[in-house]
Amino acid sequence: MGPSSIKKAKEKLEEEGYGIVGNHSAVKICLWTKHAIRGDASCWKEKFYGIGSAGCCQMTPSLFHCENKCLHCWRNLDYTSNEKIKDVDNPKEILDGIVEARKKLLTGFKGRKGIDLKKFEDALEPKLYTMSLSGEPTLYPRLGEMFKEIRHRKAVSFLVTNGLNPEVIAEFRDDELPTQITVSTNAPNEKLFKIWHRSTKKNAWKEFNKTLEVIKNLKGKVRRVIRLTLVKDGEEGEFNEVTNMTNENVEEYCNLIRKAEPDFIHVKGFKSVGYSRKRMGYDNQPWFKEVKGYSEKIKEGLDRYEIAGEDERSCVVMLAKKGCELKIIRV
Repeated sequence: MGPSSIKKAKEKLEEEGYGIVGNHSAVKICLWTKHAIRGDASCWKEKFYGIGSAGCCQMTPSLFHCENKCLHCWRNLDYTSNEKIKDVDNPKEILDGIVEARKKLLTGFKGRKGIDLKKFEDALEPKLYTMSLSGEPTLYPRLGEMFKEIRHRKAVSFLVTNGLNPEVIAEFRDDELPTQITVSTNAPNEKLFKIWHRSTKKNAWKEFNKTLEVIKNLKGKVRRVIRLTLVKDGEEGEFNEVTNMTNENVEEYCNLIRKAEPDFIHVKGFKSVGYSRKRMGYDNQPWFKEVKGYSEKIKEGLDRYEIAGEDERSCVVMLAKKGCELKIIRV
């Protein structure tokens, strides 16, 4: 995108509640953070991992940059570019900017009736930086430095990645690793991968599989997650008949999971929200009982995994390798 397009995109995102930081980063207040501050229900991450939703900071260091245009993505894909990040910002300055922008976005909450003031104060200083807001984080060339800085701030970091840059993850030094890496695994085979992700990267399926091998080799160094987002057949939307949760897909998923040997598996149901509604309808959303049933099939196809948690509100089931500790240990 050219400078004028980027300027227009940033203005549009600010209207949608994003806090823009520097040249290529942003933060947004998650729905569950808002709920937590109001004293309502918290996110499944708090339920599974013990991390308070109020202090969870949803952010990105690569706002407009991603190789894929995934069918189920809720972001505005018109803003997505596969170009390299130019004018790369300093990790510390990005994090400082993220905290300040987040404080501004939270300002109006303090005066509202029924606010939990302790959780509001917790929200001002993030305890978790989760890189899942927009774009592909591994395209930010100083990502390892950013994770190191987050650890220095005694906070937890989650990397959610499309798995197309295995060399980036493989090159992290031990002190540059995040607390947890989640690899989005939404297509069980190469044919569906190409349809689902509409990737601009050559050999995307091959690179994705390399990432699974890299994840396997990080055993004991970082918490590792494979995340499935399930979509069922529907009658609405442009891609309504594309599903990734047939019985035939179960063994294909299990083969990919065996390749990575993750500590945890998240099985989530697709939600027709944001811009994904242009591509898939509400009838593509599986019911929680369907997600739970599919999780059982995945579990039966694997050794040493058990269902360790579930959250019907978020339509997610957690499978954990036996002996793995769910709760996060602060680093």
